Amino acid sequence: MTAPRPLRVVVTGSECTGKTTLAAELAALFATAWSREYVREYQDAKGSPVLLEDVEAIAAGQIAAEEAAVRAANRLVFHDTDVLSTVVYSRHYNGSCPRWVEEAARERRPDLYLLLRPDLPWVADAQRDRPHRREEVHALFERALLATGARVVEVEGRGDERRVRAERAVRSLLATPGNPPSARIR
Repeated sequence: MTAPRPLRVVVTGSECTGKTTLAAELAALFATAWSREYVREYQDAKGSPVLLEDVEAIAAGQIAAEEAAVRAANRLVFHDTDVLSTVVYSRHYNGSCPRWVEEAARERRPDLYLLLRPDLPWVADAQRDRPHRREEVHALFERALLATGARVVEVEGRGDERRVRAERAVRSLLATPGNPPSARIR
């Protein structure tokens, strides 16, 4: 008999919102596995900006990273973004996204999205390029997430406040896994 698939929690949102930090903290708190945002690894290896022609490779790498984390997880797994993020950014930067990537995002809907508000200070790095458009991109994520019908909790605040809000949402998911998936909690 195989173990049941773990509940999937995706930490998502616009650039520089603390996704990686929060995903790692939550995974440590719940003693489970997590996956990193694959596009950062891809872009580091490529050494130049991501183009539409890169989107399919990024989506495939993201899915592989997520599945590796699922295999290593217990009853819960965290993802620092998912394929839906690939869709949002492909549409934002390129105006379109390959159909199979959009379909994969729909088919791989997690049990919970933690949508991080862009309320942290901007920290520049070689891959972040739009500090003045974080609210715009946040709105794109809100629309895309609502269209999925997934359970979404918007998380804001700094430091422990942010982590505590996210933890509360995850504990709520664990306590009531039979809740309708389209609940929106603020």
